[in-house]
Amino acid sequence: MSLVSCDTPTNRLLWLPNTAVEPILFRIGLAMVLSLVVTVPALFLDDRTFQGQNVWIKPIKFQIALAIYFLTLSVYAGMLPHRVIASVRMRVFLIIASLAAIAEMLWIGGAAMFATASHYNTGPVMSIIYGAMGVAAIILTSVSLVLGLAFWKADRGVAKDPLYLSLALGLLLTFVLTVPIAGVLSSMPGHHIGVPITGEALPLMGWSREVGDLRVGHFFATHALHAVPLVGVMVARMANRSLGNRLVWASAVAYAALTLGTFLQALWAQPFIS
Repeated sequence: MSLVSCDTPTNRLLWLPNTAVEPILFRIGLAMVLSLVVTVPALFLDDRTFQGQNVWIKPIKFQIALAIYFLTLSVYAGMLPHRVIASVRMRVFLIIASLAAIAEMLWIGGAAMFATASHYNTGPVMSIIYGAMGVAAIILTSVSLVLGLAFWKADRGVAKDPLYLSLALGLLLTFVLTVPIAGVLSSMPGHHIGVPITGEALPLMGWSREVGDLRVGHFFATHALHAVPLVGVMVARMANRSLGNRLVWASAVAYAALTLGTFLQALWAQPFIS
């Protein structure tokens, strides 16, 4: 299975090296985008609600999130040496991760069809599935760990190239921050710390403006793979690579502090924005 060429003006605009997209990750990301053809019309045709919102809102949010995640990873993976990303072990692992993503969406979409909860569902069957999907979520997140380690070890030298250093740190932080925060989130009876009175929430994101919301820290954790590499892109053409590397490290530490800060804020029952 060869990599798919992705030498586009967009890549050049982002200062990324001429690269390719990894086909397994790209296809599962594209599948998530195409699956919106089913759920978006359902949003407008089905007026059922669950806990105050249309039953199809949650599947759509997850489809978009997984599409962004996998399409981003497909581009990053295409920047690795071919022998690394095309190995049999790597391909098998990526296929397993793709199957885990499909299972997640079948679970969340199935819950929407029956207008019931996917997460925090204490029913005898759904609670078992919830535990299994927790394992699937760890598999999904571990793709960032595997790719992050691959960048760290790549012959191109993360110690010399700020862009590759930022990719390694961003991917590794995604796993290191997401897994414990998601673990706490899944162990709670819900994502709120405190009891909302009016249900006031931030537009689009839906985060509570009254009490602590663990989804805030989870969101920042899962997007470390975008935030830190963005700094790497900005400093990639600096003449002083040593300074560029220091800026990347500083951005990684700052982003980790921001993520953990929002997580602690939620545990203290304080809203991200009141």
